[in-house]
Amino acid sequence: MSATAAVEMPEISETGLTVKEVSQRIESGQSNAVKTSTSLSVKDIVRANVFTLFNGIIFVAMVMVLVTGSWRDAVFGFVIIINTGIGIFTELKAKRTLDKLSILVASDFLVRRDGEDVEVPHNEIVLGDLLWIRSGEQVPADGQIIQTWGLELDESMLTGESRTVRHKVGEQVYSGATAVSGMALVKVNAVGSHSYAATLTAQAKVYKKTVSDLNKGINTILKFMTFLVVPLCILLILSQIHTVGGWDAALSTGEWRQAVVSAVAGVVGMIPEGLVLLTSLNFAVAAMRLARHNTLVQELESVETLARVDALNLDKTGTITDGGIAFNQLIMLGSRWRELPAQPTEGGSFETLTEQTATQALYDCCNEEQPNGTGQAVLAGLKAQGYEPGQVESRVPFSSARKWSAVVKPILPPAGGDSRSESEGGRTEITPSHLAMTAPASGGETWYMGAPEVIISALDGDYSDVLQQVNDYANDGNRVLLVARSTTSLADTDNPQIDPQAKPVALVLCSEKIREDAEQTLAWFREQGVRCRVISGDNPVTVGAIARKVRLTGEHEPRFMDARELPEDVNELARVLENVDVLGRVLPNQKKAIVQALHTQNHVVAMTGDGVNDALAIKEADLGIAMGNAAPATKAVAQVVLVDSKFSHLPDVVARGRQVMANMERVASLFLVKTVYSALISLGVVLTQIPYPYLPRHITYIGALTIGMPAFILALAPNTRRYIPGFLKRVVTFALPGGIATALSVLLTAWFLPGIMGWDVTKNVDLSALRATSAIILFLMGVFVLARVAQPLNSWRGILVAAFAAAGVIGAFIPFNANFFALILPTGTTLVATLIALGGSALIFVICLWLAPLVGKVSGKLLRQHGFNI
Repeated sequence: MSATAAVEMPEISETGLTVKEVSQRIESGQSNAVKTSTSLSVKDIVRANVFTLFNGIIFVAMVMVLVTGSWRDAVFGFVIIINTGIGIFTELKAKRTLDKLSILVASDFLVRRDGEDVEVPHNEIVLGDLLWIRSGEQVPADGQIIQTWGLELDESMLTGESRTVRHKVGEQVYSGATAVSGMALVKVNAVGSHSYAATLTAQAKVYKKTVSDLNKGINTILKFMTFLVVPLCILLILSQIHTVGGWDAALSTGEWRQAVVSAVAGVVGMIPEGLVLLTSLNFAVAAMRLARHNTLVQELESVETLARVDALNLDKTGTITDGGIAFNQLIMLGSRWRELPAQPTEGGSFETLTEQTATQALYDCCNEEQPNGTGQAVLAGLKAQGYEPGQVESRVPFSSARKWSAVVKPILPPAGGDSRSESEGGRTEITPSHLAMTAPASGGETWYMGAPEVIISALDGDYSDVLQQVNDYANDGNRVLLVARSTTSLADTDNPQIDPQAKPVALVLCSEKIREDAEQTLAWFREQGVRCRVISGDNPVTVGAIARKVRLTGEHEPRFMDARELPEDVNELARVLENVDVLGRVLPNQKKAIVQALHTQNHVVAMTGDGVNDALAIKEADLGIAMGNAAPATKAVAQVVLVDSKFSHLPDVVARGRQVMANMERVASLFLVKTVYSALISLGVVLTQIPYPYLPRHITYIGALTIGMPAFILALAPNTRRYIPGFLKRVVTFALPGGIATALSVLLTAWFLPGIMGWDVTKNVDLSALRATSAIILFLMGVFVLARVAQPLNSWRGILVAAFAAAGVIGAFIPFNANFFALILPTGTTLVATLIALGGSALIFVICLWLAPLVGKVSGKLLRQHGFNI
């Protein structure tokens, strides 16, 4: 708690809570503290990376090999440990980046305690506090107004309507609203999770895991492998025991150790151990890259989700517009303003007011002590034109209840001489000093500014043509105010009334500030086939006009609709939405219903927003995107937060998501090929009762060079391919030909090469020669598969494949490396046989690739004939 506030506040009799009462409330949990989390905890990250099913299988396999004493063949286990460590490190680094990014500067608030005004943090406000709500502050807790000095709140965060509401003593104010003018003393009656904003978003805060198409596909693969690995491992051990003469011989001679090592070789190959890890790493790296562009990813999987989005619902305020208001221009009302009496001439005719005079009066009307948002925009615009405060006798501040403000301006005697001047066309204009010669008896004139329909309804005469102009400008997305002038001074400022004899002088056009990047960003989404809709609580005509300005639908006119006319039935609503681009007057529950309706049509929906009223829809959407200036509850339920509130970051998020999806498809294909050929080779070994054709250390070496390291590089490569549904089908279709070709090549070698070469595979020397040859074939096929995955090869991708192929060959000539991984270079007749086997393997690979599409077409045709939809 800080010292007494430096700002001088009004004198009040209330003393507020005592220090003791505040301490008691904090101890009893009646403070404004709310627990929020922006990323996974360290414990969650460690558990997610370490305690997985396949890490468990790998660990058990490693222990089994270590028990045999062949520690070199257990090196695959240490690779898993290293990879898991990298995963934890990367995610922890991402967490630190995201946590730093998510720390928002929290303002202190002024409360009255022990008869003094003191500043306290948001979390230290307690139930029963007397809280000062000042212009520009967001209401931190619910409360009842005790005293007010013209407080007006922007409640768009709660209601979706971008208009201000004036509050009186005794009325309730809610957390999430923003004070735009005036000030009030409020007694806090709801804090923390009991506040209105928290209550509204209670159901939105129910945890919902982001559905990742990528993870779904990978999990399907892993589930299949779960059912395959355990029985195959048992069968492999039994088959390898058989190859060494049965259990008795295996136990008496110690050959059971070799049987276990051989069985583990098959199991390790079947497990795509790096795939899940690489997916998490890819998401984490993408999140860190996005963080550099002020985009906070609160759930890593959401990076991928936006790549699949085909329906994007945009909240107008805070997304397309920045929430601010801009003064556009002042338009004089044709002949109307010329009817106003100014300086009478000798002939009894009247001269006219200048536009400068009306503009100065507009400035003075807006130049209140605490102008609202519109007033601030007008002042900023006129200050830029060189206007300064004029003399004002008295004023009536703007009120949401009245919908108008007024100033009484004194008319001073001229400094001397006739200040009339000839304007273009010969019409005489009059300056402010010239107007002094026509001062009414009361000594001043009154200028009014406010809602056109309110002011005109109080005037005598027919001004329907002025209202028509107002409507025309409003339909173009403008906020329209009317300036009127009376030649009499306002008599009663305590109970002010508009002079019925006043005349309309000019229209003031303001508009919401459209983000500079909005049109370009929407054009990008159109080109990418994403249907964008604007959903707002504002007037549908106004929202439609803004949608037209940003070319929401390109060359076509956006179709808008009042949400009050929407059907309640979800299916009917879905049909209506197909022909609607802009929805106005939308309630919070309707925003959620709109997302649900789009889901019935199988759309992947993203929802942007900044208010509490958007929270339910953001949570319901496949991907929720909150602006950085959004209500805390809204940011808490969103998966992505645009920290600097720039809508233009969304294409970066989409591009990063597409990079993840497209690259992980390549990587998954690479890993799945190993799974396919390992499963088929294991099956072939079990059925034909032959020794396993290679060692675990062989698959570790080959897998690292043709799958693991290249996969990591390919996963982070640039890729802008648009998302195409059917991830799992494409991965399996790609993996099967390569996996089958590799399995056939290795099995044919294991079946026929010993007979051709006269090897006795029961002897360790000949078995080692066979395994060395099989490892060479396995490496060659791995390079072929890598080259296919990395296409096109006419760039750095070709260099990548060549580099890893060369690394594998060079490694075989390094004595320590060759020793450690049991790499034996063939010589003599063995070299000839190996070269022939390599040629046959290459031919098998080509034939499998050629047959794959033919088999796919024939099987697809047969399935369709039997009623299967594929």
